[in-house]
Amino acid sequence: MDWDDISPRLEDGADLVKNTTQRVVAKSLDALQQSYDRDGYNTPSHEKTGPYPLRMNFTEGYNLTLEDDGIHYRISAKPYNPVKGTLRGSPDNPELLEQALESDEWRVGTAEAMVRNGNHELHVNITHLEATVNDKHDAKTVVGVDINEDCVALSALREDDVVDSVVIDYPEIKQERHRYFTMRKRMQNVGQTAFDQVFENKEERYVHDQLHQVSRRIVEWVQQFESPLVVFEDLKHMRDSIDYGTRMNRRLHTLPFHKLRSFVSYKAAFEGIPSEEIDPVYTSQTCSFTGCEHTARSNRRKKRFKCKACGRQDHADRNAAVNIAKKGLESLNRNVPALKTLPTVRKLRRQASGCVNQPTVTHPTV
Repeated sequence: MDWDDISPRLEDGADLVKNTTQRVVAKSLDALQQSYDRDGYNTPSHEKTGPYPLRMNFTEGYNLTLEDDGIHYRISAKPYNPVKGTLRGSPDNPELLEQALESDEWRVGTAEAMVRNGNHELHVNITHLEATVNDKHDAKTVVGVDINEDCVALSALREDDVVDSVVIDYPEIKQERHRYFTMRKRMQNVGQTAFDQVFENKEERYVHDQLHQVSRRIVEWVQQFESPLVVFEDLKHMRDSIDYGTRMNRRLHTLPFHKLRSFVSYKAAFEGIPSEEIDPVYTSQTCSFTGCEHTARSNRRKKRFKCKACGRQDHADRNAAVNIAKKGLESLNRNVPALKTLPTVRKLRRQASGCVNQPTVTHPTV
């Protein structure tokens, strides 16, 4: 049979809604094509024993209605035999979906119905069509963001003083990426490469999900300030200047700096918060205290910053975040506050019992 004749014949013999049939057939043929492309190498990594997800268009293959007791769904996989029910999920998801159903600023798109880990799930795509972002020159609070391998440091400055600062830890991302790297390395050493793509996809999905959670917490923290502006380091050419040996280069070159920054930027834009970037030169090596500002690589040792000139000690990432915020104020032609003391650094991290908010040092950083 000719390849182009497969799709029409399957669509004509299927007992499904036409739109749903077209999507199922297209996805099946795509998987078959990938299988043929890989046939000379290994078993396709996407091979699975369960059914493929059912993909549908909104108001065609499925519909959602907002009722007093929640969001009701109707899936029309087969003519005259719809599946109905009420959606359940974490508090954030139904709330966002309700907002999309009620507002003209959002668009509800395709959805996938699937069974995962024994649970029946409906994954709905929604898109924010338009968001009004404030002018960065009207900002009253500048938030410096220093993104690192296992944490992100935030410092909020106004022209008169430092408002607040925090360090959000996410060591799980670093640990999980190292675990997958070790598994792939061991498999490559014994010549087993069949599951390379499987591990890569799982790692990518895990990191993607974790970065969404971290970016959400960052924006929630930034929202507490009056007219904030989020300032990032411009790291476009960072990889060109990094050469710390094979092991360290691998870790730093694969860090998802850009992805986390993109997540924070678009989530902040949804809330009307603008973002900006500054030159990152010496932000991690310079003492943030006004009147000192001594710059030397020896000032920083891992997470500890100790100025060789004035002797001040601080969390190294918080110190960098303060310098980023200062540069953000300078880019707006604002006065930089005279910094002689900084608030105690707070660290946010997740444990089994939930979010923990605790200081990283027990003494003021003076």
